[in-house]
Amino acid sequence: MSEVAMTSEELLAVLAAVGHAQRLRVIAELSAGRMYVSELARRLGMSRPLLYMHLERLEKAGLVVGNLELSDDGKALKYFELAPFDLHVNVDTILAAVRADDSRAADAGAAEKRTGAKSPEDQKDAKGKRT
Repeated sequence: MSEVAMTSEELLAVLAAVGHAQRLRVIAELSAGRMYVSELARRLGMSRPLLYMHLERLEKAGLVVGNLELSDDGKALKYFELAPFDLHVNVDTILAAVRADDSRAADAGAAEKRTGAKSPEDQKDAKGKRT
Protein backbone atom coordinates (compact mmCIF):
# COMPACT_ATOMS: atom_id res chain seq x y z
CA MET A 1 0.00 0.00 0.00
CA SER A 2 1.40 3.39 -0.93
CA GLU A 3 1.84 6.60 1.06
CA VAL A 4 -0.73 8.36 -1.15
CA ALA A 5 -3.91 9.19 0.73
CA MET A 6 -6.58 6.56 0.27
CA THR A 7 -10.10 7.48 -0.72
CA SER A 8 -12.85 6.59 1.71
CA GLU A 9 -13.81 3.70 -0.60
CA GLU A 10 -10.27 2.30 -0.48
CA LEU A 11 -10.12 2.76 3.30
CA LEU A 12 -13.42 0.93 3.70
CA ALA A 13 -12.14 -1.93 1.51
CA VAL A 14 -9.06 -2.32 3.71
CA LEU A 15 -11.07 -2.14 6.92
CA ALA A 16 -13.58 -4.69 5.59
CA ALA A 17 -10.72 -6.97 4.55
CA VAL A 18 -9.16 -6.98 8.03
CA GLY A 19 -12.56 -6.93 9.73
CA HIS A 20 -12.96 -10.72 9.64
CA ALA A 21 -11.32 -13.19 12.02
CA GLN A 22 -10.48 -15.71 9.27
CA ARG A 23 -8.75 -13.06 7.16
CA LEU A 24 -6.71 -12.01 10.19
CA ARG A 25 -5.67 -15.67 10.54
CA VAL A 26 -4.66 -15.71 6.86
CA ILE A 27 -2.51 -12.61 7.38
CA ALA A 28 -0.95 -14.17 10.49
CA GLU A 29 -0.05 -17.39 8.62
CA LEU A 30 1.39 -15.47 5.67
CA SER A 31 3.56 -13.40 8.02
CA ALA A 32 5.92 -16.42 8.09
CA GLY A 33 6.41 -16.14 4.32
CA ARG A 34 4.75 -17.00 1.03
CA MET A 35 2.70 -20.15 0.83
CA TYR A 36 0.77 -22.01 -1.80
CA VAL A 37 -2.98 -22.24 -1.37
CA SER A 38 -3.23 -25.94 -0.49
CA GLU A 39 -0.63 -25.62 2.25
CA LEU A 40 -2.28 -22.47 3.61
CA ALA A 41 -5.70 -24.15 3.58
CA ARG A 42 -4.32 -27.15 5.52
CA ARG A 43 -2.65 -24.93 8.11
CA LEU A 44 -5.84 -22.95 8.61
CA GLY A 45 -8.19 -25.94 8.50
CA MET A 46 -10.18 -24.19 5.80
CA SER A 47 -11.53 -25.35 2.46
CA ARG A 48 -9.71 -24.02 -0.59
CA PRO A 49 -12.84 -22.34 -2.05
CA LEU A 50 -13.43 -20.48 1.22
CA LEU A 51 -9.75 -19.58 1.46
CA TYR A 52 -9.77 -18.25 -2.11
CA MET A 53 -12.73 -16.02 -1.21
CA HIS A 54 -10.80 -14.55 1.72
CA LEU A 55 -7.59 -14.22 -0.31
CA GLU A 56 -9.46 -12.42 -3.09
CA ARG A 57 -10.81 -9.89 -0.60
CA LEU A 58 -7.34 -9.36 0.88
CA GLU A 59 -5.81 -9.07 -2.59
CA LYS A 60 -8.36 -6.46 -3.72
CA ALA A 61 -7.52 -4.44 -0.62
CA GLY A 62 -3.82 -4.61 -1.51
CA LEU A 63 -2.84 -6.62 1.55
CA VAL A 64 -1.72 -9.83 -0.20
CA VAL A 65 -0.29 -10.66 -3.62
CA GLY A 66 -0.89 -13.89 -5.52
CA ASN A 67 1.44 -15.43 -8.12
CA LEU A 68 0.95 -18.52 -10.24
CA GLU A 69 4.08 -20.67 -10.60
CA LEU A 70 4.88 -24.03 -12.13
CA SER A 71 6.35 -26.76 -9.96
CA ASP A 72 9.17 -29.02 -11.20
CA ASP A 73 6.59 -31.58 -12.32
CA GLY A 74 4.63 -28.97 -14.31
CA LYS A 75 1.82 -28.51 -11.81
CA ALA A 76 0.48 -24.96 -11.42
CA LEU A 77 0.71 -23.68 -7.86
CA LYS A 78 -0.83 -20.44 -6.68
CA TYR A 79 1.39 -18.77 -4.10
CA PHE A 80 0.32 -15.90 -1.88
CA GLU A 81 2.38 -13.55 0.20
CA LEU A 82 1.79 -10.42 2.21
CA ALA A 83 2.14 -7.13 0.39
CA PRO A 84 4.09 -4.56 2.35
CA PHE A 85 1.60 -2.52 4.31
CA ASP A 86 1.54 -0.35 7.38
CA LEU A 87 -2.02 0.31 8.41
CA HIS A 88 -2.79 3.11 10.83
CA VAL A 89 -6.34 4.33 11.27
CA ASN A 90 -7.00 7.49 13.17
CA VAL A 91 -8.82 10.77 12.64
CA ASP A 92 -6.08 11.99 10.29
CA THR A 93 -6.42 8.85 8.13
CA ILE A 94 -10.17 9.34 7.82
CA LEU A 95 -9.82 13.06 7.16
CA ALA A 96 -7.24 12.41 4.43
CA ALA A 97 -9.55 9.84 2.79
CA VAL A 98 -12.48 12.26 2.76
CA ARG A 99 -10.27 15.04 1.40
CA ALA A 100 -8.99 12.70 -1.34
CA ASP A 101 -12.61 11.98 -2.28
CA ASP A 102 -13.40 15.70 -2.39
CA SER A 103 -10.30 16.44 -4.47
CA ARG A 104 -11.09 13.70 -6.99
CA ALA A 105 -14.70 14.83 -7.22
CA ALA A 106 -13.56 18.41 -7.83
CA ASP A 107 -11.12 17.22 -10.51
CA ALA A 108 -13.89 15.22 -12.20
CA GLY A 109 -16.22 18.23 -12.05
CA ALA A 110 -13.59 20.48 -13.61
CA ALA A 111 -12.97 17.95 -16.39
CA GLU A 112 -16.72 17.73 -17.05
CA LYS A 113 -16.95 21.51 -17.37
CA ARG A 114 -14.02 21.58 -19.81
CA THR A 115 -15.17 18.68 -21.99
CA GLY A 116 -18.89 18.50 -21.36
CA ALA A 117 -18.46 14.78 -20.69
CA LYS A 118 -20.44 13.28 -17.88
CA SER A 119 -19.39 10.41 -15.66
CA PRO A 120 -21.18 7.07 -16.23
CA GLU A 121 -23.09 7.57 -12.96
CA ASP A 122 -24.32 11.00 -14.08
CA GLN A 123 -25.57 9.51 -17.35
CA LYS A 124 -28.19 7.34 -15.63
CA ASP A 125 -31.84 8.33 -15.40
CA ALA A 126 -34.02 8.03 -12.28
CA LYS A 127 -34.53 4.30 -12.90
CA GLY A 128 -30.78 3.65 -13.00
CA LYS A 129 -30.67 3.16 -16.76
CA ARG A 130 -28.04 4.85 -18.87
CA THR A 131 -29.27 7.85 -20.84
